Amino acid sequence: MAQGPEDPGAARRPAATPGRWAMLAVLCASLLLVAMDATILNVALPSLITDLQPDPLEQLWIIDIYGLVLGGLLITSGAVGDRWGRKRLFLAGFVLFGVASVLAATAHSSAQLIGGRVLLGLGGALVMPSTLSLIRTIFTDAHERAVAIGIWASVAGAGACVGPLIGGVLVEHFSWQAAFWVNVPVVVATVPAGIRLLPEYRAPQAGRLDWPGALLSVAGIVALAWGIKHVAKGSTEPADMGTLLLGVLLLALFARHQTRLDDPLLDVRLFRRGPFTAAALATLLAMLAIGAALFLISLWLQYVRGFSPSEAGLRTVPSALAMLAGSLSSPWLMHSLGVRGVLAVGLGALAAGFLLLALAPQPTTYSVVAVVLAALGLGDGLAITASASVLVSSVPAARAGQAGAVSETCYELGVGLGVALLGSIHGAVFTDRMTALPLRGSDLDEARGSVGGAAEVAHRVGGDTGAQVRAVARAAFDEALTTTAYVSAGIVVAVTVLTVCLVPRGFKVTGGH
Repeated sequence: MAQGPEDPGAARRPAATPGRWAMLAVLCASLLLVAMDATILNVALPSLITDLQPDPLEQLWIIDIYGLVLGGLLITSGAVGDRWGRKRLFLAGFVLFGVASVLAATAHSSAQLIGGRVLLGLGGALVMPSTLSLIRTIFTDAHERAVAIGIWASVAGAGACVGPLIGGVLVEHFSWQAAFWVNVPVVVATVPAGIRLLPEYRAPQAGRLDWPGALLSVAGIVALAWGIKHVAKGSTEPADMGTLLLGVLLLALFARHQTRLDDPLLDVRLFRRGPFTAAALATLLAMLAIGAALFLISLWLQYVRGFSPSEAGLRTVPSALAMLAGSLSSPWLMHSLGVRGVLAVGLGALAAGFLLLALAPQPTTYSVVAVVLAALGLGDGLAITASASVLVSSVPAARAGQAGAVSETCYELGVGLGVALLGSIHGAVFTDRMTALPLRGSDLDEARGSVGGAAEVAHRVGGDTGAQVRAVARAAFDEALTTTAYVSAGIVVAVTVLTVCLVPRGFKVTGGH
């Protein structure tokens, strides 16, 4: 096992970095907030809609702009951390995250809230690669590192899963703004602890930052995400199709540019390795699935089943508990099943969850949804932990920022694209099924635009007409959820087969380079 510069001669000594578990606690505290913010607004959306009156497109942007901005900047921020200092980048990002939380919490318009979410994404982009790369630096023992990554993955996944629960409690007892105010005291407490505890690390021979490559990566990911969002919603506008193609072209140019550099932002040659590519795909897919599922199921719990925000959040807990179990058991399962086996089981659990949701009779019951959430959480925990272990072990310590960037880009881009892609498919089917409504004009357009719009119209018109609108909207939402589950299951099965083919039988995670 080769040793990085931060471990001069004792890779086998677990105590090589004193206080490493306290350092992990600091990193996980920040990671929890960044992960929670990807889903915390899911149950807050109804009250937010009532307060700010965003249109359907603004609603989608409010939810997924955070993940898209974060995903677009992670590659660049990972490289900046390797050069500027991972601790310094982590602390700067978390301070910005706190400032952006205040901006979002005090928003009086959709534009200000979206702007706050953009800055939250920027702050998160500085924080997230630093957490995984610092784990690579702090934990020099391979087994301890695997356990630390399991804890890291459980916190990241659980943060996404408990976001709806915490958001629901805060919204019901305070307001949707509390979903952002909750970040501030954690930032205030964590930053001083990080200053005192965390070690600084810079790549010993890192060159200058590749700014042309940085611009290509950011523009390419954002353009790709924008194009997917609009094309998935059914748009055939030349501008949207052109943006999608532009994103693909820019990322292709980025990859070509990186192969010509001695010190690239991202060593794209790593993707020639089957396990590395499989790990990246599994992370992207797992978060695409769980991000979209939590978004849609949170809306289903409130608008179709009529639960309050806190009641809806409480009913998403099965995913968090299953995520925790999957993440913490993954390091040990990899010893017996290997990476290939754990990825297959994890992705298989995702496919089973979506197939159950697709095949369940309508109207959908919560007992079915609870089992689906548990299957998705378990699969997510297994897949994310195994994938992160593969990615981190594939690079030397000096380039751990690259591994963190790939892992976190796939993680956050998966959540954002899940809401954008599967949410748009669900929205299109919902609109198509909203027929025979006793409405006209703007009321009809609003009711057909989203389940939240239908609820607002039903409340406004009242009486038998309102009851009919609610009934049609609930049936349409269930049908759209079934269609989306079929699409999701198909995607998962296809990527599961590809992942199993890419990872050799018996492949094991080692201590890295």
